[in-house]
Amino acid sequence: MKHTLIALALALPLAAQAQTTPTAGTFDIKTLTPETALMAAQAALASCRAQGYQVGVAVVDRSGLTQVFLRDRFAGAHTVDVATNKAWTAASFRTSTLELATESQPGKPMSGIRSTPRMLAVGGGVVIEGGGSIFGGIGVSGAPGGDADDACARAGIKAIADKIEF
Repeated sequence: MKHTLIALALALPLAAQAQTTPTAGTFDIKTLTPETALMAAQAALASCRAQGYQVGVAVVDRSGLTQVFLRDRFAGAHTVDVATNKAWTAASFRTSTLELATESQPGKPMSGIRSTPRMLAVGGGVVIEGGGSIFGGIGVSGAPGGDADDACARAGIKAIADKIEF
């Protein structure tokens, strides 16, 4: 019995290590919970609303799939697709759409990416990242200009910063 307990005591740390060591053929990713994605969208919507803007807000996961979409009551019908595609673009290209708008201008080396389906090179899409992980993107559409959309999207990320920084 004593030998069995000693063997068990020695084996437990090895079993724990085996569970936390990733397999060479796989990797782990972190994703936002639906509640956290909703919190980001609500904060972005509230930021725009406080400035008098009626917008649509989309949060997508790192692969571009929509987790949350909110549309204020008077936001234009176009905001549904535009906000979602801005979030998709930010997540897919791992950079803000405001930056992509500049870097993909005609004559620039990255101008060809503008022909990618769903790609929107206009401000309002921001990558959601924290603690060394990319979680997805947030897109806002409906404020007067890409800079205003971008500011609201960043307010959404700021609202969840404590949940994604670790």
